[in-house]
Amino acid sequence: MQKRFIYMVFIPFSLHMSGPPSSRFAVKCGLLLDGTGKEPLQDVFVVVGNGKIESISKNVEPSIEVVDAGNYTVMPGLIDAHLHLAGHLTDKFVEESIVTPYEIHLIKALYDIQDLLSAGYTTIRDCGSLQGPYLKMAVESGLTKGPRIVTAGRVLTQTFGHGDEHYFPVEIVKMRSDYKLGFGGILCDGVDECIRAARTAFREGADFIKICSTGGVMSQRDKPEDEQFTVEEIRAIVNEAKKVRSFVASHAQGAKGIKNALMAGVRTIEHGIYLDEEGAKMMIEQDAIMVPTLSIVHQLVSKGREAGTPEWGLKKSLEVIDAHVKNVKKAKSLGVKIATGTDFIGSPMLKFGANAMELQLLVEKCDFTPMDAIVAATKNGADACGVLDKTGTLEVGKFADMIAVKGNPLEDVKILQRRENIKFVMKGGVMVG
Repeated sequence: MQKRFIYMVFIPFSLHMSGPPSSRFAVKCGLLLDGTGKEPLQDVFVVVGNGKIESISKNVEPSIEVVDAGNYTVMPGLIDAHLHLAGHLTDKFVEESIVTPYEIHLIKALYDIQDLLSAGYTTIRDCGSLQGPYLKMAVESGLTKGPRIVTAGRVLTQTFGHGDEHYFPVEIVKMRSDYKLGFGGILCDGVDECIRAARTAFREGADFIKICSTGGVMSQRDKPEDEQFTVEEIRAIVNEAKKVRSFVASHAQGAKGIKNALMAGVRTIEHGIYLDEEGAKMMIEQDAIMVPTLSIVHQLVSKGREAGTPEWGLKKSLEVIDAHVKNVKKAKSLGVKIATGTDFIGSPMLKFGANAMELQLLVEKCDFTPMDAIVAATKNGADACGVLDKTGTLEVGKFADMIAVKGNPLEDVKILQRRENIKFVMKGGVMVG
């Protein structure tokens, strides 16, 4: 019996696109990158049954339906392990957070997740937003199409921390937090408040906890080198996460704050700008993951002034960019596990859909090969999200989350940034873009 081929008609992303006509089918791959870093395979079939990968082989039974991607590179869906589903409409985030209703941000973020999916992102980690838990519910209920969302909900920050809105009186910050306005961070000081804040975040739908163990570039009055939270406070938060089989990610830019977070058991280090050799060795020993987010600093330095970024944000971006690149290179050379994340927020300068910029920057500035960058954006990204057992690589038993790409990203990783090169997006065995 002759195989039935499904020749894909590539149309713009739509909420009404349907998947293959049966729950079991095969994808014919011209070139297969499985996300593990192994040598690519040519002219193979990935058999999918009930949304998961059944087999990868040179031949399939004659009766099975076949999705023909024989002229394309097939690879795991991309993963951004650090972004914010904040629904920003402009790059003037301070002013916008004051005058724009929360509901408008939520609606904008709904379109943002659709942009991410159509750009080939099948899993994302929302490292702090008010909208994340609700968007996750909407996707999982089938109300809208979107990537798999792993969300932190509201970020935990000390008073005068990176997640504290320094430009407001503290009473206003607490009120905005209570009413879930603006950034929506939870201020907590001391072990008892940190425990309560962690429990509150989980109650509100967080999958993991995001904390700030240092100051940052885009917070007004602190610096990236500043330590925030004590080791005891961080350890208390990590303990609460462990109780519900979860983990903690830390915004950590200064060397001491990075090591404080690691000493307390944090799973992922976000940014890691001033990571030193001691910290890198701690990360390797603990199997911790670094998510550098080179893209946001790159965009701030190259476009921030024109976009209206506050002067204090521009100044600190220029101060850190060279050290950031240097220390990501050092982390890579020492063997630290690195995952891709952009820190994008959906604004014009930090637009969702352009997230594969992170792969280009890793290759061009940090001594990554294209294959290294792809592993960072697939396997390591899934690991950072805590879902490596389900997705991130094309292996038997995992979800059939994959994309077909025109061209070979091993030859030019920049092709992943052009949406016209993403010829289909499959999530859980269903065509979604």
